[in-house]
Amino acid sequence: MDVEESVRLRLEILYAQLGKKHTFEEGVSNITTLLQDRYPDASPDLRKSFYYIICRVATLLRSRFTAPGFWLSGLKLFQFSLTLLSDQSEIKHLQACVAQAEEILRVIDDPPPQSQSTSSNTGYLFEGHLTVDPEPPQPQWLVQSNLVTAAAAALSNVESSQPSGENNNVSESVAGILLALNGDLETVINALNVDTVDQPPKAPPASKEVVANLPVTIITDEILAKLGKDVQCAICKENFAVDDKKQELPCKHAFHQDCLKPWLDSNNSCPICRHELPTDDQEYENWKEREREAEEARRGAENAVRGGEYMYV
Repeated sequence: MDVEESVRLRLEILYAQLGKKHTFEEGVSNITTLLQDRYPDASPDLRKSFYYIICRVATLLRSRFTAPGFWLSGLKLFQFSLTLLSDQSEIKHLQACVAQAEEILRVIDDPPPQSQSTSSNTGYLFEGHLTVDPEPPQPQWLVQSNLVTAAAAALSNVESSQPSGENNNVSESVAGILLALNGDLETVINALNVDTVDQPPKAPPASKEVVANLPVTIITDEILAKLGKDVQCAICKENFAVDDKKQELPCKHAFHQDCLKPWLDSNNSCPICRHELPTDDQEYENWKEREREAEEARRGAENAVRGGEYMYV
């Protein structure tokens, strides 16, 4: 294994290390050290791999690991990286990352002054305990839902009330409630009728850089003997043959190189196991990180519930 291949392997290990909260800062520190040692003599492709993992740090800071200590470690990495990079687009992006990190840390160190009414708030009762923080504002959908419920109840009273004077009073009450909705009844109705299931967005095409770096092998007689003569490309359904270019995904499934790229442009997942590759769409990558974090929290809650059940068996 040559030096660059060993560095790529090290970057893959660090990529996985970044995904865990307890090893994130250590991973960022190790990336800085590897940058210092290997980036100056790295090939253009390897430098792109370094840039990609630095962008991964920025993504995780914005979507998952938002504590001040994480931002501080990220800021140091971004600042050091700027002393090495030469590509102007990469420099511009990292300068924006530095500015964002500095702004977040500045706000944390110097929070805006609280008003007198906020500072005098003594918390609220939650699940039988008095909290330290003030009660958070209700989300807009809940405010609107409560107003619509109140309006429906008042209209019901109109139908059941006999004296006309009472009807007038209740009608005025309903009018006041509807005015509180700012007249945007269509928005309220749509919000209440919308399907609450979060539909996952369609995956954008795989990152061009990632696809370009997938290993390509020219099939020889020896390789074909190991694969077997009847092994097919799962995309075109044609058998592999000698001199075919075979490209392998991280999940270890391989396909004709000419078949794989168009497939990843339209599907971005392994046609066999559905393993998904990273994309160049930052918004979609942030969504995936939030989904992973939510899934981890859900599993943790399920495990805690199961643990509690076992205690009482």
